[in-house]
Amino acid sequence: MQRVAILALADGSVFRGRAIGADGMRCGELVFNTSMTGYQEILTDPSYDQQIVTLTYPHIGNTGVNTLDVESSKTHAAGLVVRDVPELYSSWRAEQSLPDYLRDNNIIGIADIDTRELTRRLRTHGTQNACLMAGDEIDENEAIAAAKAHPSMSGQDLASGVSVKEQQPWSGESIWQIDSNAYAKQQDAHWHVLAYDFGTKSNIFRLLAEHGCRVTIVPAHTTAEEALALNPDGIFLSNGPGDPEPLTDIVATIQTFIEHKIPTFGICLGHQLLGLACGAKTLKMNHGHHGANHPVQDLDSKQVMITSQNHGFAVDEATLPENVRATHRSLFDGTLQGLAYTDAPAFGFQGHPEASAGPRDSEPLFTRFIDAMKQASK
Repeated sequence: MQRVAILALADGSVFRGRAIGADGMRCGELVFNTSMTGYQEILTDPSYDQQIVTLTYPHIGNTGVNTLDVESSKTHAAGLVVRDVPELYSSWRAEQSLPDYLRDNNIIGIADIDTRELTRRLRTHGTQNACLMAGDEIDENEAIAAAKAHPSMSGQDLASGVSVKEQQPWSGESIWQIDSNAYAKQQDAHWHVLAYDFGTKSNIFRLLAEHGCRVTIVPAHTTAEEALALNPDGIFLSNGPGDPEPLTDIVATIQTFIEHKIPTFGICLGHQLLGLACGAKTLKMNHGHHGANHPVQDLDSKQVMITSQNHGFAVDEATLPENVRATHRSLFDGTLQGLAYTDAPAFGFQGHPEASAGPRDSEPLFTRFIDAMKQASK
């Protein structure tokens, strides 16, 4: 017997479908992601904290789930919305089905709904809050009321909730069982990088290690004094969920790094915080960027890269001061995708260069960070 689930939107719309995960009720900001693969990485990306993800690709779960494709120590997405989950899955790496994984991690999921209609609504009218409900007792009115009552993403500091609580060296082990080469390189690493964890994905640490960095992970609200006492060669500002504007103490910390001319590299939320640190403004986007097929142009080389994106806020390019220039721009909607300080070795990129969308189109950004540390050490 099929279990019933509903997706209720704050505008009063209700989509009825089949439950594919845990029972219960969960609210969040509803977004759509255009990736064709990577559903396990999406579910475990801390940047999706308090968001319900709609996947536009129709067939999800074909290759099952395995322990190697997770990006953090637990799942973070508030829920999953898909068109179809096949009854059978097939992959030599698979360890369990997607529905079993959702139930084991207490994630509510819904299938058999028209994700095309849902995506058009979000793209046209903008992101809105929603409520997923699954189980024996379904109350549409309760779900709609819960969606309407759920707080807006604007003004929320979500990064603090997903950050590590204590300073720790990256061991190369964690959940990654294929990091032995990166870990070995880290033992002979020349560059000591402090990685501010606002919701970091594991692959970021692996790539930093592969580029010759010894990584120390620090909590989101680590002060500049605490960071400088560790004598870093560079500062990495990670991705993360929520609105960057409430993180005023972190912005002040970044301003200290800029003043000290410490090489600083920010991605996603870290990029937005670099924008705020120079006095620029951020804005809430209509429906954000979520997917692995976003074209971004390097304004210096004119090269176009295919990138992975996951953000609902952006730096307003029109508010950049004279000492900060735009370096990358989205070819989807023209929004700012990269910035660089002209008077300090600091730069940011809105996308996720650690992801394999291009598949390695944006990885040279890590080399740029290494070069900045080399130059600063002279």
